[in-house]
Amino acid sequence: MNKVQIVRPEESQPARAVWYDRKKYVTITFMVHKPKDVQVDIQPDKMILYCKNDTDDVFYNVLPFYENIQINDSRERVYDRSIHILLRKLKPDYSWPHLQKDEARPSWISVDFDNWRDWENEVEDGKEEFDMYADMIQEMSSKNKGVAPDMDDLDSD
Repeated sequence: MNKVQIVRPEESQPARAVWYDRKKYVTITFMVHKPKDVQVDIQPDKMILYCKNDTDDVFYNVLPFYENIQINDSRERVYDRSIHILLRKLKPDYSWPHLQKDEARPSWISVDFDNWRDWENEVEDGKEEFDMYADMIQEMSSKNKGVAPDMDDLDSD
């Protein structure tokens, strides 16, 4: 596979990005209005993004990942106002505390709190809720309910 080498342009700015973590994937959304000439190079340890917007501003991002990813199962998709990147983790079920290797976060990266979920405890939380519900049902069915009500007023005579 011969990929085009993306060279850093002399005058460029980083595109603003938001990201969130899931069990098997990390999703990054670059906010670029009407992107064109989009080039994305996804490598096991980093990604490079180059594009222009509708006013020909040049965007260039280099993003070294927190952990390695599977490049064959990672994708990008261009929309009218953004570029979505879906990265398949090499180690699933492992939470990324931050997107980059370096803990110092660049100003152009932020967490997508609208889509963020604490998935690490999801199974346990659901099981705990189910157990509480089952206990409540068991307790309600085992309590002494008293004498059955007299239903003489329901006679149709």
